[in-house]
Amino acid sequence: MSVRDRNNVVVTGVDDGPTLLLAHGFGCDQNLWRLVAPELAREFRVVLFDHVGAGKSDLSAWTPERYSSLTGYAEDLVEICDELDLREVVLVGHSVSAMIAVLAVNQAPKRFAKLVLLTPSPRYIDDGDYRGGFSRADIEELLESLDSNYLGWSASMAPVIMGNPERPELGEELTDSFCRTDPVIARVFAQATFLSDNRADLPEVGVPTLVIQTAQDAIAPPGVGAFVHAQIPGSALVTLDAIGHCPQLSAPQATAAAIAAFARS
Repeated sequence: MSVRDRNNVVVTGVDDGPTLLLAHGFGCDQNLWRLVAPELAREFRVVLFDHVGAGKSDLSAWTPERYSSLTGYAEDLVEICDELDLREVVLVGHSVSAMIAVLAVNQAPKRFAKLVLLTPSPRYIDDGDYRGGFSRADIEELLESLDSNYLGWSASMAPVIMGNPERPELGEELTDSFCRTDPVIARVFAQATFLSDNRADLPEVGVPTLVIQTAQDAIAPPGVGAFVHAQIPGSALVTLDAIGHCPQLSAPQATAAAIAAFARS
């Protein structure tokens, strides 16, 4: 199968504009960018895709061996760039895909011009002075709940991730997205996500980087964004006046504006 088909690659926007490659997070697909992509497409060539196991990707390409760590997803990102011969790419990674993007940039730095990390976390579990926001017991409980009742876990967890309780339709959309994901695939991806530790990869990033966080985020608290900013040499940090882990849905205009300003600078 082609890489395009495997990852359901969709290209939109200005053909000769700078290239933005948008990578979605856990339990989602490229549809999560639908409020941001049209705005970016006015000025940029926008490349969207689904991680293997998500959306309209080729599910037959998924294996637990390749996708039990974030490295497999990073290799897919590089293969998309190779297949489309993308150069000087501005790579935008949301949530866990922020660290997937870090791994991809470190693996193939010549393909990428800039990096945007949207609500990133290099480690979700607290470790000494590092505060990721969760204890190991929290994460173990989360994974056990996901394993025993995935639909129930999705219905309870998605609104927490989204925040914005006064806008329940946002949490409902994320719940629906989670529920469309195969539970076996979701369990493997969740383990790769919540047990990962990519702190040592951050200082290796050698391209200009923008860290975007929100003012309130239950999954990646502001201290985590500050840590990522401090660890990546020369990076910039922007805190959006927004709530929740998915500002491309809750604050799409501000998110698109921050991405575009950095990409064109």
